[in-house]
Amino acid sequence: MRVALAQINPTVGDVDGNAAKIAAWIYRARAAGADLAIFPELCIPGYPAEDLYLKRHFLAANVAAVERLAAGLAPGITVMVGFAEPVAGGGDHRHAHNSLAVLADGAVQRVYRKNRLPNYAVFDEQRYFVPGTAGETVEVGGTPVGLTICEDTWAPGPPGQAEADAGARLIANPSGSPYHRGKGQEREAMFGARAREYGAHLAFVNLVGGQDELVFDGQSLLLDPGGTVLARAAQFEEELLVAEVPASAGAPAPLADSLPDLDEVYGALELGLHDYVEKNGFGHVGLGISGGIDSALVALLAVDALGPERVTLVVMPSPHSSAETQADARQIARNLGTDLIEVPIEPMMDGYAAALTGALEGLAAENIQARIRGNLMMALSNHHGWLVLTTGNKSEMSVGYATLYGDMAGGFAVIKDVPKTLVYELVEHRNERAGRDLIPAAVIARPPSAELRPDQRDSDSLPDYDLLDRILEAYVERDQGRDEMVAAGLPGEVVDEVIRLVDRAEYKRRQAAPGIRITPRAFGRDRRLPITNRFGG
Repeated sequence: MRVALAQINPTVGDVDGNAAKIAAWIYRARAAGADLAIFPELCIPGYPAEDLYLKRHFLAANVAAVERLAAGLAPGITVMVGFAEPVAGGGDHRHAHNSLAVLADGAVQRVYRKNRLPNYAVFDEQRYFVPGTAGETVEVGGTPVGLTICEDTWAPGPPGQAEADAGARLIANPSGSPYHRGKGQEREAMFGARAREYGAHLAFVNLVGGQDELVFDGQSLLLDPGGTVLARAAQFEEELLVAEVPASAGAPAPLADSLPDLDEVYGALELGLHDYVEKNGFGHVGLGISGGIDSALVALLAVDALGPERVTLVVMPSPHSSAETQADARQIARNLGTDLIEVPIEPMMDGYAAALTGALEGLAAENIQARIRGNLMMALSNHHGWLVLTTGNKSEMSVGYATLYGDMAGGFAVIKDVPKTLVYELVEHRNERAGRDLIPAAVIARPPSAELRPDQRDSDSLPDYDLLDRILEAYVERDQGRDEMVAAGLPGEVVDEVIRLVDRAEYKRRQAAPGIRITPRAFGRDRRLPITNRFGG
């Protein structure tokens, strides 16, 4: 049997557009001689469509799209597509199953309903879907194929094991498995274990593309009963992966290499930014460029994702901006080939000081600079129709080292989930890939500073970033308490201060722009804590 794994990038809510894409890829699969084409989980309505799944008219539209696909399907190929299937009878606030339709000979031949509904991390499937209770096997070209969806195979046992025990020689697993750093290796090890347990081939077909804060990395797989990967699709790209089951010595399948770690993270950020801009209809983006490392990374990503002609960098020097950082900001714009706008903010600072005599001292004086810059960026956005990209990193967002309505002002927070230490690694790696200093070496070497007062350094307010990021990883991503962190060798007084800062900044993070998830625990969908909270651990 020849199987085509259709790793596509659908758009949430674009039911007709997604169906048209699937129809085009079915044509490609037929042309490649495929007997079976498998498309990802919920590829008709898009995933995750959140509360759209609760709208009955949305469900009706996606069912109609499945029926049109089936009616237009010529004989000779079987197709599996993910859709949201309305629950018969009602009586539950959840109106749908997360289902897989099997299309052949001009009709929907069979429907499988996902058994295991994840309800952790970024997943809310028990809010939206009613679980199925049984496995399902279909025959394609004489080969029994067991049906599962994503989480159904993430642990041993049924439905996949029951289907294999009943004779299925291939377990199909259409999925919407979102990316975090290292996720591909985790999945591959897990699927290898499942294939060995099942004693059957396993086909994992993943979504690819950005959806708000999530990125789906693709990397679809076909494994043999021994757990060996026979075919692997690329990361962060649409691909039709065609292979024989069982493998044919005369027809080796494509086997894309996994990306190295930093290329993988950079690719996720680039795709997430590209799709957020494209799927929301923005033609251009703008960001404030300071000559610092964070805005440098966001500028790199914007140019790589969209092209320099769709990016404008804005320099907004204050009296505290050094000549060196301003020169670096201008050099970055020249190196990347973007437009550059310069707007000195000292006259506006003077205007605020005149209006609020005696009120602008200390932190208030620092924050007013950030808020002037935020206002200018949003004015440019309104005037030109840009999407404003914010430039704050995860370390800063964790401890509240950011200004509401200032540097937090914007529509998309590209590096919101990127720790400061990783920011440096990504910039250095991108320079290495380019074979030249797209970002001047001085930007990387200079001690980080917000430049909101004379001789300011981040280290005046925060622990060293190497130490801070270790504490944040333990507290934010692994939910460790103070005693665990101190027992692991982290200094108690610094741990206490970081916990206090993280907890106190929850109200700021609730008001932050959405950003791309690249770690196992990002702020937003992943981590939900109360703003009003007196538990200090």
